[in-house]
Amino acid sequence: MADTLLQINGLKIEATVFPPGEPPQDITIVDGVSLSLEKGRVLGLIGESGAGKSTIGLSAMAYGRGGVRITGGEVLVNGRDILPLGTRGLRALRGAEVTYVAQSAAAAFNPAKKLLEQVIEATLVHGRASKREAEERAIALFAKLGLPEPETFGNRYPHQVSGGQLQRAMTALALCPQPDLVIFDEPTTALDVTTQIDVLAAIKEAIRDTGVAALYITHDLAVVAQVSDDIMVLQSGRTVEYGSTDQIINHPQEEYTRALVSVRSIEHKEKLPTDAPVLRVKNITARYSGTQFDVLKGISVDLSPGQTLAVVGESGSGKSTLARVITGLLPPRDGTIEFAGRTLASDQKNRPREDLRELQMIYQMADVAMNPRQTVGTIIGRPLEFYFGLRGAEKRRRIIELLDEIEMGEAFIDRYPAELSGGQKQRVCIARALAAKPKLIICDEVTSALDPLVADGILKLLLNLQKVEDVAYLFITHDLATVRAIADSIAVMYRGEVVRYGPKSEVLAPPFDDYTDLLLSSVPEMQLGWLEKVIATRKMESAGN
Repeated sequence: MADTLLQINGLKIEATVFPPGEPPQDITIVDGVSLSLEKGRVLGLIGESGAGKSTIGLSAMAYGRGGVRITGGEVLVNGRDILPLGTRGLRALRGAEVTYVAQSAAAAFNPAKKLLEQVIEATLVHGRASKREAEERAIALFAKLGLPEPETFGNRYPHQVSGGQLQRAMTALALCPQPDLVIFDEPTTALDVTTQIDVLAAIKEAIRDTGVAALYITHDLAVVAQVSDDIMVLQSGRTVEYGSTDQIINHPQEEYTRALVSVRSIEHKEKLPTDAPVLRVKNITARYSGTQFDVLKGISVDLSPGQTLAVVGESGSGKSTLARVITGLLPPRDGTIEFAGRTLASDQKNRPREDLRELQMIYQMADVAMNPRQTVGTIIGRPLEFYFGLRGAEKRRRIIELLDEIEMGEAFIDRYPAELSGGQKQRVCIARALAAKPKLIICDEVTSALDPLVADGILKLLLNLQKVEDVAYLFITHDLATVRAIADSIAVMYRGEVVRYGPKSEVLAPPFDDYTDLLLSSVPEMQLGWLEKVIATRKMESAGN
């Protein structure tokens, strides 16, 4: 078709892996994928980690990240195959005809240069405009993307703006050369829901107003449904399903697609407290050393045995700081922590071993929470030795019991973290925490780095373990879908304070305070037109004020 901008036919991409103690092996990571994208349209690429989303997206620039090789097929941009292009031809293509928005803008910008200088750089290098024209374009894009004080915004350095503003600045960088195609690679995954919706709205309006075509890569089907005209569902480098957004969302044909659509449909009936609280946080105020302001201000919450308290709020609200205070890593300026009927020492080094055993923590990034040189058995076995003195066959039996509890089994006992998937690593961290037989586990964003289907499995596992072990969870998250799935009670935090607190049924029921209303209304829903409705509602509310 004359309007076809990007045509990929039978794409095959391979990589070389180096298994320990074995010769190098070539593996296929994208196998026979074909797609078509017309000018002015958006194609969403969705699937779990390892599905090939980013690899396919980058092939539109004839680029292979991490040593992957495009070994078959065609990639046509504006009718010409870009794969045979040499170095000069690819340099002319990348950053001009095709541009890229990375997941982490913070890692993509140079901290030593002002934003405007970086936003216009590709435009100037490719001769797409004079410096004055490029600066005018950048300022116009800053305004279009809803950035504050667009005339002077570019005079700031990357560290002087928020994560959401930096992500929009990177979108401006990609649009400034007036490309034909933009590749958006998970551009909102690392953002809070309140920030994400602003960035999504800005991206959608910018695409509509500039007429650029886009590939939008994500693992969140609710997000891609808001910006895409068509969706391709991928699994293990192959196309599972490909069709219009309406068809994929409302009439999915394949089992894998149906699983993605129904993700986070966990039914968890709220439990009412029956016993005295296992945790009582009373009027906690805290600040970090060397600072002059409190990051927690008079926090008070309770948590009963066998229940889950979700602590929810945007980045910087104080959620993880509260966890640091409870675990004794940050002594409070004021207030007390009562645990299992006793007052905890404010500093972890002054707490007895029994306090350490009964209060465990699972971290967001399982990769950095495990020693890569230790086997799964050693990792899970350490608390069994430390707290209970288990050795030999007795310890091994208990490790196998814990592996069975997390639905992995004895076959994993001698594996190393590098041999596990992200979800499996997080399960091992859960087993390590359970090994101590705790009364309370603090779960700090334990599913935010995982794909939706994997995260669903972790949430179901945690709920099942809670029934068996009667352990309480303090679940820190910014994901309201997770809160609905797992919580019995909720504390909403904003700028170091609890602005709403109580049983889940009450906190999620109107009337709402302004911040909770904003938070709940910012969670993307699996329905077409949701984003437009939210934007229209907010514009009406803004006009009314």
